[in-house]
Amino acid sequence: MPVQPQRWRREPGFLRPGLSDIETIQTLIGDFLIDRHSPHLFSGRKEPINDVQIEQGWGGSAPLEKVVTSDEDLHGLLSCPKTLRQSLCILEPADHVGENSIGEGVRASLNVACLAQAIADCDSILFPLWSTEKLNPQLLVEVLSSCLAVVVEGGHPTVKDSTSFQKFGWGHTKFLELCEDLLLSRQSRTPSSLFICLGHQLIAQAHIRLIKRATTQILENVNSILDGYPHLLSGLESVCNEIIDVGSNLEVIKAGNVVARGWDDPHFAVALNEVPEVGHCELIHYDHPGLHPNKDFSKLLLAHIVSSEAYDGIVEHSISYEKNLNIVMFHSDEVNEEAILFANWAYRKLHDRLLPARKLISVSNLSWLLKMPNAVEILCSTLAQGKLCTEVAATCISYLDFETNHVRRSFSCQFHPELLDDLREFRLSGMPRFSDLKKDDGVRLLMRIFYEAMND
Repeated sequence: MPVQPQRWRREPGFLRPGLSDIETIQTLIGDFLIDRHSPHLFSGRKEPINDVQIEQGWGGSAPLEKVVTSDEDLHGLLSCPKTLRQSLCILEPADHVGENSIGEGVRASLNVACLAQAIADCDSILFPLWSTEKLNPQLLVEVLSSCLAVVVEGGHPTVKDSTSFQKFGWGHTKFLELCEDLLLSRQSRTPSSLFICLGHQLIAQAHIRLIKRATTQILENVNSILDGYPHLLSGLESVCNEIIDVGSNLEVIKAGNVVARGWDDPHFAVALNEVPEVGHCELIHYDHPGLHPNKDFSKLLLAHIVSSEAYDGIVEHSISYEKNLNIVMFHSDEVNEEAILFANWAYRKLHDRLLPARKLISVSNLSWLLKMPNAVEILCSTLAQGKLCTEVAATCISYLDFETNHVRRSFSCQFHPELLDDLREFRLSGMPRFSDLKKDDGVRLLMRIFYEAMND
């Protein structure tokens, strides 16, 4: 029987009840990342999380008791802002991310929660959307906008086939709409999001949907908004028509074969990977030789180079400084690099044209356009057995504030940084030793993303 909301812990922290806060979470993660050998700051003073405390899984006893299944739970979280503000919110699209080699369905969200708690005494709240179809989406986004960070987990459905979501509470379209809402919710003093595996693929498709919606609504409404400003009007209409033309005609090519034609193709954002990846892969810097049959590809690639030069990247720094970064893959689909290069180019074009018109746009029914990302950068690719495998292994979604020029970020990754070599839940395999976590590349990368994102 799941723990009822009224019995959830009201004070943040499990290892130190009531004493965990954003500053201690950042300090503990920072100390974890500083090297690969030092002991936990709690060592000798606090007992670590043990197997007994997590063997019941989600909905059992603390620290995994917080599972949201109703609007009443959402209201309860909003009434406890201190706890919510200092907790991870983990969204599950499906009941597990896939089956490992011994036939276990892997509920990877539990590992995220255990890692955050064991390393930084950071609480987690689970939202199993695959089994909770009646949650109010607007209320959910309000809750997610008030937490420490949002994690959208993986799952075994496929983004390129909407029917694979049919047996779950939140279907394909509803989850994509939520991802669009998350893209638009990354504003000042709001949490960063991390989209893992299926989440990485969902957010890729959400980028394309959002750009389509933006160009359509601009062309339908901007004439009346920018009436009297012909230079602003023509510039915005021109760039929308260019985006529509490029998006409609861009081909996705894998191994010399066209797998998608234009942004209306269901395989445009996500397609079957040439080779399924399960287990260890090495992360490498993203690169492209520039050869592509599409006439517009070169300008997409050039725009991506500009985005790459503009911001320092967490993943790129990890690859450069920690060397031979090995992480765990668990997927057969992949995000197409053409789609992300297109999304980055389109976001940059729209941002540049919205900038001079932003004051008029901000007081119109198109004000939501000012909440869109201004770039999405491909951070790295994977190498398996010496061959390039997944071109878009991770992305950084950037938001450049129109007034302050402050940059906020969210992230997505195809790999599972929360899974260790055995691809098992900690509930079944046992909680790893802290010394082993310090040495694991995926865990270190996960913590680095959380650490940097909290500083945005």
